[in-house]
Amino acid sequence: MSENRQKRRLRQRVRERYLAWREALRASWPFLILVLLGFLLAFYFVEPAPPTRLVMSAGREDGLYYAFARQYQDFFAKNGVTLELKTSQGSGENLRLLRAGEVDIAFVQGGVASNWQQEGPEGLLSLGSAFYEPLWVFVRGDRMPKKLAELAGLRVTIIQESTSAYALAYRLLAANELEEHDVRLMPMGEMEAAEALQQDRLDALFVIAAPEAPVVQVLLRSPMVRLMSFTQAEAYHRRFPYLFRLTMPEGAVDLVRDYPPHDTDLLAATANLVIREDMHPALQTLMLSAMRETHGNSGFFQRNGEFPAYKDSDFQLSASAERFYASGPPFMQRYMPFWLAVLADRFLILIIPVLTLLLPLVRFAPALYHWRIHARLCRIYGELKFLEQDLNQTQGETARCELIKRLDVIEEAANRMPIPLRFTDMLYTLKAHINLVRKRACS
Repeated sequence: MSENRQKRRLRQRVRERYLAWREALRASWPFLILVLLGFLLAFYFVEPAPPTRLVMSAGREDGLYYAFARQYQDFFAKNGVTLELKTSQGSGENLRLLRAGEVDIAFVQGGVASNWQQEGPEGLLSLGSAFYEPLWVFVRGDRMPKKLAELAGLRVTIIQESTSAYALAYRLLAANELEEHDVRLMPMGEMEAAEALQQDRLDALFVIAAPEAPVVQVLLRSPMVRLMSFTQAEAYHRRFPYLFRLTMPEGAVDLVRDYPPHDTDLLAATANLVIREDMHPALQTLMLSAMRETHGNSGFFQRNGEFPAYKDSDFQLSASAERFYASGPPFMQRYMPFWLAVLADRFLILIIPVLTLLLPLVRFAPALYHWRIHARLCRIYGELKFLEQDLNQTQGETARCELIKRLDVIEEAANRMPIPLRFTDMLYTLKAHINLVRKRACS
């Protein structure tokens, strides 16, 4: 008997909890609809999942842009994203490809958009600068010009992996009142020009490239070639804000040979990562992390942690890049794999409005539940009150029998009403009142 009683009590507790949850849901359905609407609204506005493929324009396949892009490609692959590389002839073509929507991201040299009549920045944003691209002017023999104007009449060529190098060189020559006929420009390939300078078939060579470029490394170590110092570097920077003054310290190339023999001032543009404005924010952050890993160390001209940075203002900095520079990668991406972090971010954006709507529900649900139970009991009390009024006005045995039948229906409804244990006192009080009315009806 004791075991059967325990089973009955267990079944009763399970039933009570079921009834409590059912009544709570019935009482709170308006709030649940609001929660569902809030979830749907948040889902509508939340960013979609980032694509798994990006296309990047990275210059010539044998250029430094492409070499760095390969490092980005490896970084993206580790995070489950395919970075497809597309070759081009440099910054001008990169801008055209971005505007046409053929690529998502590309290298663009500082100053190109505003000074070389390329298509403007509409629809494009910047992730910042990745590294400096110094302007190296190598000169043959003992001559050491201090100004570009002293190159008049010499045999000169310009090397860079894009036509933007020629535009920059011509602009600087024009600023020194040198026209094309004042210098004998000799078109040559990269290593061909380096060899011609070493063999005295060329007097001066313009190279716009990062210090890691092979032609720069070769010429810095050539005994018959000297590097020109821009004594007017600060004046150039004031006139052309996209050019920066850099200083190569004495002995930076070779401590034993003490080369260069003195601090050398150079001019430098920046290599910038430009994107389409519709690029997914999570992928923007991933690219910024790749830039930091690739270019964040100290080098010939940059301090540790100097890059990436927003140095060229031709393009507006994206909001994601601005947050990255202010506080680093998003919290989730610091401690989780990329895709898990993106999933967690989207889940948080969805769950916050839902929780906001659920808090009032959790707070007021008990009161609503109590009100619903009380309302049911009050309905039966109302019917009982009307019956008692009819009883006071009714005469005759037949009429009383009809009232007793109505009272049976009321009592049946009270007996079938699912009431949790904590409300049974109210139910038994109702039954007691029904019995009082029944006694009056039967007397």
